[in-house]
Amino acid sequence: MTLPSGRDFRPPWPLTSGHIQTMLSSSGVRRTLLPRRAYRVLEGAEPATIDGGDGVRLTGAYTAQKTQAESRGLAVLFHGWEGSVDSTYVLQTGSRLLDDGWDVFRLNFRDHGDSHALNEALFHSCRVDEVVHAVGDIARRWPSRCVALAGFSLGGNFALRVALRAPATGIPLNYALAVCPIIDPGEGLFSLEETAPWFYQAYFMNKWRHSLRAKQAAFPHREYFELQELRQNLRGLTEALVLRHTDFGSLQAYLDGYSVAGRALADMQIPATILTARDDPVIPVDAFEKLELPNHVELDIATYGGHCGFIRGWDMTSFCDDYIAARFNALAGGSSPIA
Repeated sequence: MTLPSGRDFRPPWPLTSGHIQTMLSSSGVRRTLLPRRAYRVLEGAEPATIDGGDGVRLTGAYTAQKTQAESRGLAVLFHGWEGSVDSTYVLQTGSRLLDDGWDVFRLNFRDHGDSHALNEALFHSCRVDEVVHAVGDIARRWPSRCVALAGFSLGGNFALRVALRAPATGIPLNYALAVCPIIDPGEGLFSLEETAPWFYQAYFMNKWRHSLRAKQAAFPHREYFELQELRQNLRGLTEALVLRHTDFGSLQAYLDGYSVAGRALADMQIPATILTARDDPVIPVDAFEKLELPNHVELDIATYGGHCGFIRGWDMTSFCDDYIAARFNALAGGSSPIA
C-alpha cells in the first residue's frame, strides 16, 4: 500500500498561501462549511476524567466505533495550545478515524476546554509527565490491540515527547504522528514575535489571556498574575509566569525544557511521523531540517499547508485526515506506518 506524502498535497489557489491555510484552519468559516460527517465523533461521545498522576485530573471524551465488528484500535488525539477536544481539526480527524473503525479518545491538556477548575496549578508546556500518565490511564481503561497517537502544533510536541517516554513507562503505544509540532520553542516564540504577521500573536494572546482569567476566576484565593503582567507581550507574559509558577530559573531554561530540537528524538524507539509545511508561518521549517532522527521516525515536509491547515478546497476538509488515517490503518493492518 502506498501511503500519502506531503508532496501529494497540491491545493488550488489561493489555498497555496500559508497564511490563508493557517487562518482558515481554526476559523468559524471552516466550522460552518465543513460537512456534517466531520462532527460524527461527537455522537455518543462519553465525557471522561483521566488520572494524570499525583492528584492531577484531566478531561477528555471517548467515542466507540460502530462501523466494524471489531475495532481497529484506539486513536488518542491531542489538540494545540489553547485548543480543546472540540477544536475543528480534532473533531475532523477523530470523525474520519471513527468512520475507519477506530475508537477515539480526545484529551484536554490541563486548563484547556472547560477544565480550569480541576487543578489549582497552572498549565505549562513542560507538564509532560501528567500527559504520559494520562495516556497510560486511557490505555488501561480502554484496552486495545493497537494504540496510535496524533497531535497538532503544541499537541504534536507533546505527542513526540509521550512517544519518547512510552517504552520506559510501560505504555502500549505503537505509533505517534505529529502535525506541525513545535520543535524549538525558543525559535518559535521569536518567530511569532519578530517574523510572523502581528495578528498571529494577537490571536494567541487573546485566547491565552482569556484562559488565564478563567483560571483566576476558578481559584479566586490565588494570585496567578498581576494586571500589568497580563498586559505584556507573548515573551513578557511567558517569562513572568515561568518565574512565578515554575521551578525553571529563566525563560530559556523553560523553553529548553520542552524542546525536541537537534538530537532530542534520536533515541525514539517506536515508529513516528512528523508532518509539517514549508510555508508554515508559525513554526519555522529550519528547526525540522536540523533534526537528527532514527530511521523509523519519518520527517515529511510539504510545500503547502500552513500551520495545521492542509485544507484541500472550499468544503474545508483537510488532507491531514487522509494522511493520518492511511498511516493508522497501515499500522492496524500489520504494515509499516512509515512511507
